[in-house]
Amino acid sequence: MKFTFNRSFVGFLAVCILSLAACNNAGKKTSGTSLMTDSTTATLPPAKGFEQIIDGKQTHYYILKNKNGLQAAFTDYGAHILGLLTPDKNGRLKDVIIGFDSIGDYKKTMSAYYGATIGRYGNRIAKGHFVLDGRRYDLFINNKPNTLHGGKKGFNDVVWDTKQVTDSTITFTYLSKDMEEGYPGNLQCQVTYELTPDNALKISYEATTDKNTVVNMTNHSYFNLNGIGNGTILNHVVQFKAANYTPIDPTSIPTGQIAPVAGTPFDFTKPATIGSRIDEKNEQLKNGGGYDHNFVLDPHDINTPVATITGDKSGIEMQIFTAEPGLQFYSGNFMNGKTTMHGGATDEYRTGFAVETQHYPDSPNKPQFPSTELKPGQVYKTVTIYKFSAK
Repeated sequence: MKFTFNRSFVGFLAVCILSLAACNNAGKKTSGTSLMTDSTTATLPPAKGFEQIIDGKQTHYYILKNKNGLQAAFTDYGAHILGLLTPDKNGRLKDVIIGFDSIGDYKKTMSAYYGATIGRYGNRIAKGHFVLDGRRYDLFINNKPNTLHGGKKGFNDVVWDTKQVTDSTITFTYLSKDMEEGYPGNLQCQVTYELTPDNALKISYEATTDKNTVVNMTNHSYFNLNGIGNGTILNHVVQFKAANYTPIDPTSIPTGQIAPVAGTPFDFTKPATIGSRIDEKNEQLKNGGGYDHNFVLDPHDINTPVATITGDKSGIEMQIFTAEPGLQFYSGNFMNGKTTMHGGATDEYRTGFAVETQHYPDSPNKPQFPSTELKPGQVYKTVTIYKFSAK
């Protein structure tokens, strides 16, 4: 059942007057259906572009909000998050997640996975195959010579069922059938998004299977903490609690080594801007085209932030909490400016970054990595939290 909310801005007393002024200008549009995002406040993508029939199923658009006025938009197509509004240091709302104005635009950029739920296996599996219980499973190679983010038609490109919606929470479910994209087992999975009272986006994943399989779900949102369309992310300040990372070969597959970040451009144990060392002559930066690597998180629990990233212009700070052992940091190296984002700007080179909480890439072929196997009777369950504030 479709469930939407009034889109007027509520909460955040400091921006009420500004929000009312923006509403008076809501009829002004840029090219296409995108609403103009001005310097005062931001809007979420419109509902119109997310209501169509795909694979015989009706898609829908949803808006969630918390008691403080934090707002986010979602669609059951790919269980995407379409945008998230949070105030900057001046109390002005910024949309910090890159989104588009229609499902068609997402399909144009499908290889970038903007905002999508990723599965059955997030990140890469080497040469499109793995062995489980003595049997080889062959997958679709969609990132030559490897499989990436679930294959030809991953979780990002299917219509999920909407199980439950409240003002601040939505749960999507999907049955990935036995041998879908080459993976064994009927995998019943769900993802729940929640806007919490402390201004965080909480993402909870669950899955069960009827055969031994592998699973590694994540979310692939691209962030710009200065706001969508507000230029480069290279001056964002990053700190990771990760003394090690997994080096990659020229096809972006981990070599199997766990390497220290000390003395390398991958050392974000102390705050540094994304761009401060991204152009250094370094084999690993060359292999990834910049940062596109899995960071091995230091021992932690869900109550301790493993990463802190701050927008240089907005003062918006994002802390990341997760139960996962790894964090894939991607610096927007393949953004190409070919698609118009919500608000009118295009997805230019390195105007967004991704921070995907996960198990390590190619774990099914790397027994030394934390296991991603799931067996009947077990429950795959993991949580990631993106918490926002402004300095």
